[in-house]
Amino acid sequence: MRETARGWTAVWLVVFALVQAAAFLAVWRVAVHTEVGQWVDTVALTGNRIGQDRIDGPVDRILNAMSVVSLLAATAVIGFIALMRGRIALAITATLLIAGANVTTQLLKYGLSRPDFGIDQERLYAGNSLPSGHTAVAASVAVALVLVLPARVRVLGAFVGAGYAAIAGVATLSAGWHRPSDAVAAFLVVGVWAALAGLVLLFTQRERAKFSTADAHRVAAAMLGVGGLLAVAASGLALAWLVDLRGVDPDDLSRRALFAGYAGSAAGIAGTMAVVMALVLAVVHRLVPRHQG
Repeated sequence: MRETARGWTAVWLVVFALVQAAAFLAVWRVAVHTEVGQWVDTVALTGNRIGQDRIDGPVDRILNAMSVVSLLAATAVIGFIALMRGRIALAITATLLIAGANVTTQLLKYGLSRPDFGIDQERLYAGNSLPSGHTAVAASVAVALVLVLPARVRVLGAFVGAGYAAIAGVATLSAGWHRPSDAVAAFLVVGVWAALAGLVLLFTQRERAKFSTADAHRVAAAMLGVGGLLAVAASGLALAWLVDLRGVDPDDLSRRALFAGYAGSAAGIAGTMAVVMALVLAVVHRLVPRHQG
């Protein structure tokens, strides 16, 4: 057992928040405010037609399950788990994480601008769709669940939660509800709120709180992080190859190019969620110590 090192943990969380906020701004500027960014997003949406008939049913079930009622129910369950563990501050903070991430997502969606470059005329009047609300719901619930779960089942919760959120993000693309940048941006919003929630938990700890190094789960965090980075790298390679074709209208691209846009974007969505969850898993044992002091 070790006493919590609040200073370095706080620095880690601040860096965590700033890096993800900067990544969010970069995604928004490139994907929304440049012609090539809008073109890549449109190609990915056009590519979702490949095999869409076979996945329409499962995709619709996944997305339709994400409602206000289901979000409230999930939040109540997460709060209940924390309270059953005698963690009142954790219950409140996890609830604030979910609420804050989803409210922020909606405010950004209606507050951010989207210039018209004449690329995606089919969705011209839909306006800005970044970040994705459905993706934020799934990711915020997944991260909050990892915070409240006991250490012995935390790794399972992290992998299941990251997988669920990644599937939800890809489902919004497969259904044509959201562009891939919308899902990536939603994960980054949730990541920023996770860091803020971590700071709240850190500074509400008792002075004699102690954590166990056995709860660190370094291998699992490394697996998620490395796997996520590899998926993001694969996405970057696929989309970089695709950019060479940017003079072509998305509807005129070959099946291979459309698949590269869709599959590459899906890999980027899944990889981003894996990295966010890895960062959460790497530090959560310090935020929710085994011994409260």
